[in-house]
Amino acid sequence: MKKWMVPVLAILLLTACGSDEPVKMPDVDLDDFYESLAKEYQWDNGYMVDVEDEQLNDWYPGLRDLHPEQVEAHMPMMSSVVNEVVFVECETEQDAENAAAILQERIDLQAEGGAWYPESMEAWRRGIVIQQGTYVAMIASAEHQDEIAEAFTNLFL
Repeated sequence: MKKWMVPVLAILLLTACGSDEPVKMPDVDLDDFYESLAKEYQWDNGYMVDVEDEQLNDWYPGLRDLHPEQVEAHMPMMSSVVNEVVFVECETEQDAENAAAILQERIDLQAEGGAWYPESMEAWRRGIVIQQGTYVAMIASAEHQDEIAEAFTNLFL
């Protein structure tokens, strides 16, 4: 009886792994994710502000044209420390790829002199864009770069 179970289980596993159905991404509330970061890194009391409307269009040109389902964009109100984060959910993976290119452009412009100060430009050079399906993150944080990137990636495991 045990001899037939192994081949049957192998066939079932191969069939499941070879499925043509797209992998379902988890639903992630980006506001909740940002708020968890704000709490963990004590970004309260006005340290971080929302990047909205005109600034969003100026700093990430074309992002709004993609009609993202969620956008969380934040930066320090006044700080010499680089700490800019953007989290976006798009309708399609193609839109997410376009959003990733827009956010990478922001990193490149800041790293190539837009950030003015050598320490700030170096922090921007370490900035990253991560795409997970229809979700995209831009993380440029001198103090918490790796931790935020890991937390974002872990949302999809």
